[in-house]
Amino acid sequence: MIKSDGGTHRRSPVRFAERWRSNAQAMDTRKNEQRQDIDSILEGWPYDPDAVSVRMVEGSDGRSLIQMRIEMGLLQLETTDRPDGERPNGVPTYCDLLAQRSRENGDGYLFSEDECVEADREFVQFYHRRICWLAMREFRKAVRDADHTLKLMDLCRTHSPDEEWTISHEQYRPFVLFHRIQADALAALDQSGPAEAVNAVTHGLDQMRKIFLEFDPNADLDDNELIERLAEFRETLREKFEVGKTLNEQLDEAVKAEEYERAAHLRDLIRQEKGRHI
Repeated sequence: MIKSDGGTHRRSPVRFAERWRSNAQAMDTRKNEQRQDIDSILEGWPYDPDAVSVRMVEGSDGRSLIQMRIEMGLLQLETTDRPDGERPNGVPTYCDLLAQRSRENGDGYLFSEDECVEADREFVQFYHRRICWLAMREFRKAVRDADHTLKLMDLCRTHSPDEEWTISHEQYRPFVLFHRIQADALAALDQSGPAEAVNAVTHGLDQMRKIFLEFDPNADLDDNELIERLAEFRETLREKFEVGKTLNEQLDEAVKAEEYERAAHLRDLIRQEKGRHI
């Protein structure tokens, strides 16, 4: 019984219970809306130290996103332009902004400390997304991100304010190129067949050797790990898909032997082959 100005009346226990449940549900809703931890995500997606764990998810607006599980949580990356979704000065990536400044100021332009820091941030972001694409077998997208990183490296080398900072990036150029060659060959295997995959590795090996010789003209490349791994990859493709010498390799041999008529015939065959894959 409770008293009011009009006397006493009895409160309905059913109405009281309904109101209590409604209030409790509202409190739970507010609590869930205020939660900022990601415990439920991490518990449902255990970290595996022996694998690159990635997945595609859909954002609240319907856009595709990459999530990468790491030891202390997860990374969420955009699938196009900058992985963090930022648009520096309104352009798609910081590399685009630096390229614009390079065109405006010429080769004598040197990056400021802030520009170096921002370039380093973008290197890390594109590295993470590149290995995500490789893990998901999105090879053309991995090639695209590797090309972005190599372009950013070129800009940093041209406009670096410090030799040590230059070396801090250039030491990873062979590793980035290695990823690019692998991805390009595997994409070619899916799209054009094993012969084109072998050609992609052969072309990549030429690029890789050139880079190492630019670093050190006297470098002994016979024991170079990256070159060895690419050569083994090429031989694996040959054996698995029974690929002999490709038309490109035969053309190289004909040019070196100065067999010009044979070389001309091989060039015609290569053009015809490419036409079939367009």
